[in-house]
Amino acid sequence: MAKYAAALDQGTTSTRFMIFDHSGSVVSVHQLEHEQIYPRAGWVEHDPMEIWARTQDVIKGAMQKANVKASDLAAIGVTNQRETTVVWDKRTGKPYYNAIVWQDTRTDKIVEELSQDGGQYRFQEKVGLPLATYFSGPKVKWILDNVDGVREEAERGNALFGNIDTWIIWWLTGGPQGGSHVTDVTNASRTMLMNLHTLDWDDEMLEIMGIPRQMLPEIRPSSDPKTYGATLAEGPVGGRVPIAGDLGDQQAALYGQTCYSPGEAKNTYGTGCFMLLNTGTEAVKSESGLLTTLAYKIGDQPAVYALEGSIAITGALVQWLRDNLGIIEKSADIEPLARSVDDAGGMYIVPAFSGLFAPYWKSNARGVFVGLTRYINKGHIARAALEATAYQTREVADAMAKDSGVKLTALKVDGGMTYNDLLMQFQADMLGVPVVRPEVAETTSLGAAYAAGLATGFWSDQESLRENWQVAKRWEPKMDEEKREELYRGWKKAVERTFDWVD
Repeated sequence: MAKYAAALDQGTTSTRFMIFDHSGSVVSVHQLEHEQIYPRAGWVEHDPMEIWARTQDVIKGAMQKANVKASDLAAIGVTNQRETTVVWDKRTGKPYYNAIVWQDTRTDKIVEELSQDGGQYRFQEKVGLPLATYFSGPKVKWILDNVDGVREEAERGNALFGNIDTWIIWWLTGGPQGGSHVTDVTNASRTMLMNLHTLDWDDEMLEIMGIPRQMLPEIRPSSDPKTYGATLAEGPVGGRVPIAGDLGDQQAALYGQTCYSPGEAKNTYGTGCFMLLNTGTEAVKSESGLLTTLAYKIGDQPAVYALEGSIAITGALVQWLRDNLGIIEKSADIEPLARSVDDAGGMYIVPAFSGLFAPYWKSNARGVFVGLTRYINKGHIARAALEATAYQTREVADAMAKDSGVKLTALKVDGGMTYNDLLMQFQADMLGVPVVRPEVAETTSLGAAYAAGLATGFWSDQESLRENWQVAKRWEPKMDEEKREELYRGWKKAVERTFDWVD
């Protein structure tokens, strides 16, 4: 009898395998980082083979730590950094090029050309997304146009495309020996190639981008009783376990936060920040710079949609202060340093390192420090870095309220930065509503495990998942409205200074 459900969570900076019991509590976790590759300014890559190696290591590591066998696992769910694009040879499993990461801006010329006929939002009705360097479709086009021989291989049916979920599932279920080439609706909705309404690849989009259909994975539900295949006995799991859940990381976090009713929202604080609002079975078109995306699809049930505000750089700004400037030795040092001062001293940091995402979608913006005086010290810089995350989240929350007509009453939060009390308090102050963190803050992995366990009967229904959700900490707003709006006005002025920096 299976005792656990597990999740393989492949993120932007690391990969982890988490094992959960029936109450949603963590039984075991193993996590490893992988290299960030920056070949040129604005280019960000990962080595897909390194990611596959890390995947195998973390699975073995988590299972060994808790002495868990394959027969103890009911199912495995996969969740992943979205939009990060891999094209590989199905005969060998060898990538034709490194994975192009979601933050990468090399496709700006492609995006510009496609925007000339109809503007940045010309495909919004069909795919829910503006034309931006963020999404997978232009990245696939770049590989086909710039890497020798790949277009010919794609035409012959030898080249496969996938976001990282597809890459991992293909390898776990056999790789070149018959691995499943699949994705789910949430990942497919981040490519610019899937029609939001038919939930299938769109012929017009494929033609415009010049992408052969035979490269593309089959689109499946996020929680699939038919499963996407099983792990191999000789693989890292050490036995046959069904892979039955697949969700992009932000949708997995929404699912793990049990936001199953229209109007429920969550914000995940990781490398970037991503707020999702469940809009039910209706795809709501944004007029305020948000994305219309798939939230999840459970088996044969109707698909559920979401509005999303995507922020490119939040936790990555703390890493940048650590790795590039040496202001802190480890990420956890940011909070005590920020607490060494009472406020940011009138300075703001706008981390538009990959341009601005929601609600602006300006790929030619670049980061700025503003309001600097001789008074500013390291503490102020640390505090401004944390505050930048809260300000960007406020912008997205405002856009969501405008689009949906639903005013936020509380924000469910998850991810590593939610352990930073200073940031979470400032977030509550900036939104003017309580911020709530659940007992299991790593809800991305939990959501993928839920989707897999639901498909295989380990959990009976979504109500039983709701019962697992427990509050760990709650931050109430303490700042008066006048102060809040004064600080926010300063932020908006700072953001304007980033516009149109790159010609």
